[in-house]
Amino acid sequence: MTGSMAHSRARRNPADGRALVQRTAAVVGVVFLVVGILGFIPGITTRYDDLYFAGHTSEAKLLGVFQVSILHNIVHLAFGVAGLVLSRTVHGARTFLVGGGAIYLVLWLYGLAIDHKTAANFIPVNSADNWLHLGLGVGMIALGVATTRGRR
Repeated sequence: MTGSMAHSRARRNPADGRALVQRTAAVVGVVFLVVGILGFIPGITTRYDDLYFAGHTSEAKLLGVFQVSILHNIVHLAFGVAGLVLSRTVHGARTFLVGGGAIYLVLWLYGLAIDHKTAANFIPVNSADNWLHLGLGVGMIALGVATTRGRR
């Protein structure tokens, strides 16, 4: 048995046979689904009456902090579905975590570059979203790399 095979087996959950990266991607996917759903629940999303499809005029805030819109919530739901679908394979799971993390880093840069009070802020994002997107980007990439170290 080669070292990489032993490493690969050690990183699998004996209960379901899924690699750590697959379980991690599935958990991240579920978190995105939950966040997407919570964005549509009045009370958890404050100023719910100001929830618009897209644009900087959507003043709804998830947990009273993160600016959201219907489009923003749909993006979270889509990321959640992608995480669950791609978690079926090791390669897909790693792609979701690293690629999704890269997308969130681009979104962080976009949020820093635009004027939040203009039509360019179509998603929309605020400063809290920007910090969250930075954390998500770095965190997802780190999870994708850390859970697949030693794999070919």
